[in-house]
Amino acid sequence: MLSDQQFAELMAKTRSGDQDAARELVRQYEPEIRRAARLRLTDPRLRRIVDSIDICQSVFGRFFKSATDGSFDLEKPEQLLVLLTTMTRNRIIDEHRRQTTQKRNRPEPDGRPFDPCSVIEDSPGPRTAAAARELLSEVRSRLTADELQIADLRNAGKSWEEVATELSESADGLRKRLERALDRVRAEIEASPIG
Repeated sequence: MLSDQQFAELMAKTRSGDQDAARELVRQYEPEIRRAARLRLTDPRLRRIVDSIDICQSVFGRFFKSATDGSFDLEKPEQLLVLLTTMTRNRIIDEHRRQTTQKRNRPEPDGRPFDPCSVIEDSPGPRTAAAARELLSEVRSRLTADELQIADLRNAGKSWEEVATELSESADGLRKRLERALDRVRAEIEASPIG
């Protein structure tokens, strides 16, 4: 942990817009903030939507915005830890409320079921997005041309009946073929992890 003098110098540099000072604050406090986020992300539905990295990035983003305009008068490193932990708790509470409000749980006017991903304001962190792209690329590379065609038609929003008509096969047969293909790819990836 930083001494009071080191902390005061780091905060002064951060307020003046020093990127190195901001990076050092993140380096010092990120592990604690991510730990606090993981401890509070107890709802499995919420954990599927946001993770500790997303929460941490959001908290630091809000902190630095307020720190540069002088909103915080912090003298000790412990005060910053308490502030960031409180911001983390509040961010998770806000996200939980946003996901569970009755208004958002109603079906859409067109009758489609509610999609929780549609209410997320923050994009996933860069690591999460990169990992998802890498996994999708790996899955696509392991599908045969026929399997990939079925998957692409379904991802384009076509029903199984529409896919069946386009490919001149039965809807059930195509659905089962894609399920088996995805099961096979999942087993292959689990047997030889990416990276």
